[in-house]
Amino acid sequence: MKYVSTYLMLVMGGNDSPSAADVTAALEKVGVDVDAADLKRFLAGVEGKDLAELMAAGKEKLAKFGGGGGGSGGGGDAAEEKEEEKKEEEEEEEIDMAGGMDMFGGEGGGDDY
Repeated sequence: MKYVSTYLMLVMGGNDSPSAADVTAALEKVGVDVDAADLKRFLAGVEGKDLAELMAAGKEKLAKFGGGGGGSGGGGDAAEEKEEEKKEEEEEEEIDMAGGMDMFGGEGGGDDY
């Protein structure tokens, strides 16, 4: 992925056909290690091809994967969840604050505010 993104940045920067040396120099400037064999394999795959056509073909392939968000986990337990939520609310209402403790642990309400 680092070779693809670097190649695309170099093309966008005006270099119509970045070489292995161009990609290597750009990556090494930011401290990224380059595997020459991987880079050579990538460049061989894009050599002589139109970048716009490659991107269009890739977009078509991605469309086959589908999209959309993840669905919900089913609706079978919805009633159970509501009942459990209702019980929790009832429990919260039953909490006694033991004589009006404030949130800082002091006794009583006081007129500090």
